[in-house]
Amino acid sequence: MTTQEIAEKLVNLCRAGKYEQVYLELYAPEIVSKEPEEGGWKTTHGMDELQAKGDQWRDMVEEVLESEISDPLAADDYFTCRMRMKVKLKGFDEPSEWDELCLYQVKDGKVVLEQFFYTPTTEMIE
Repeated sequence: MTTQEIAEKLVNLCRAGKYEQVYLELYAPEIVSKEPEEGGWKTTHGMDELQAKGDQWRDMVEEVLESEISDPLAADDYFTCRMRMKVKLKGFDEPSEWDELCLYQVKDGKVVLEQFFYTPTTEMIE
């Protein structure tokens, strides 16, 4: 698959809430995932660490209230999209909103890097 095809498939699967399928079908086993340092998440290396981070995220979230992802924009071996989410975190009364840019790098037909750019909120750091 081309970078554009991978980008479109990733966006479509995310829009359908099929994040596990994204990992299994589109990500390389050596995937690296980066978040803003001040957000409290560490950089993960490999599928096991990525899946553990996903489990931690699901354990934090009580309910996803809104979710949207833009169409992808691809260039060479990279693509990006904007992801917005409104979630109810466990232990918090008010919903939290995320608005982030997601950058992906593709090599040999698989995503080898995902990096997220956003301003962490207080709930994420505590």
